[in-house]
Amino acid sequence: MSQARVLGPATRLRGQIQLPGDKSISHRALLLAAMAEGQSRIFGRAPGEDQEAMVRCLGALGVSIRDSAPETSPAGGPPLPLTIVVGSGLRGLRQPTSELDCGNSGATMRFLMGALAGIPGLEARLVGDASLSRRPMERVAAPLRRMGAEVETAPGGVPPLVVHGAELRGATHELDVASAQVKTAILLAALNARGKTVIREPAFSRDHTERILARLGVQIHFHEECWLEPPARLPAFTETVPGDPSSAAFWAVLAAIHPDAELTLRGVCVNPSRNGYSRVLSRMGARIDVRNVRDVDGEPVADLVVRSARLSAVDITPEEVPALLDEIPVLALAAARADGESHFRGLRELRIKEVDRLRAIAEELGKMGGVVEVLESDLFIGGGVELQGAHVDSRGDHRMAMMLAVAATTAHGDTELDGADAAAVSYPRFFDQLQDIVD
Repeated sequence: MSQARVLGPATRLRGQIQLPGDKSISHRALLLAAMAEGQSRIFGRAPGEDQEAMVRCLGALGVSIRDSAPETSPAGGPPLPLTIVVGSGLRGLRQPTSELDCGNSGATMRFLMGALAGIPGLEARLVGDASLSRRPMERVAAPLRRMGAEVETAPGGVPPLVVHGAELRGATHELDVASAQVKTAILLAALNARGKTVIREPAFSRDHTERILARLGVQIHFHEECWLEPPARLPAFTETVPGDPSSAAFWAVLAAIHPDAELTLRGVCVNPSRNGYSRVLSRMGARIDVRNVRDVDGEPVADLVVRSARLSAVDITPEEVPALLDEIPVLALAAARADGESHFRGLRELRIKEVDRLRAIAEELGKMGGVVEVLESDLFIGGGVELQGAHVDSRGDHRMAMMLAVAATTAHGDTELDGADAAAVSYPRFFDQLQDIVD
């Protein structure tokens, strides 16, 4: 059992934060580099346990991945850690000699399902930890089977699962839920399928996979619907990973709800499919100054300056959720501090994350004096709360760990946070950087 971390309130917050690389883009860059031909260079990929799960699995599939000393990327800026990937080609991933351990990374498991499904003769068993082994995989397996894939899941449609590589054919998919992970798994399978693949979602989910593929010359369209024509090959590439917007959201909320704060967030990805948290905070009255907007390898990037503000309640609609799903826990904290009652609707996906995040938000913020009610897939949040220090638990969820740490920094009295080390899944330096900005 991990040791609890005691956090106290901060009188003043000032500083500049260099964010970790975006986890979503890093996952995709690693896997597409593995399926490309030749040596690809990835600057500033995300740290954390989820990333290492992907690296571990790709290594077991015969891909050479080497981390090098920091270098200045073609995009400029400070030197960034460099990862060199020697790709095996679209169908070059080799038969693993043992099961592929995806750890707690749902993205690793779902993306590999798609990438492996179209390699005839390859067979792989994918496993995860106890949390991942409860998460639904039929939502990926079913559309892959429509393309001719052979995928077996455990009873209930959960891991472990077995993928038998097969000849795939393009298909049209009408997704019930907007999910970038499901969409990406289908697109990865479509790279090795015969004919065109079409994907339609009820709402627009993050489009990082599509942007990288377009940059590599793949015939792909992604607006009202997404379609892809399979390429003959993928060329090696260079990718500079921008700062993770999901990580930026925690600092933005902290600065907005704290009475004396000004934080500068450097190099944040401001892709419209990822900055829903910023739009919501702006509607609430947050003071977010967007500076130095530029393009970095097909992704819009900017610096954000966030200052203390008085926030008002907000309603979040189901249509908005795909662009801010990972940020709901910290937005719930912002709503608890805002004036008035907020209503977040259409959050079903959060009930099947590492934990039931809706219940976790309600119960853990409740310990600090928050008023949060869960009704099926909705959250009702009473605002204007002065949070009190308490004994809280991340429940092993990285987003909960960081949200509770932000809450503790603005609460009255000390907070004892169990499971603080869960933040390392996506943000190993989070607590170090939190300490750096506290006056």
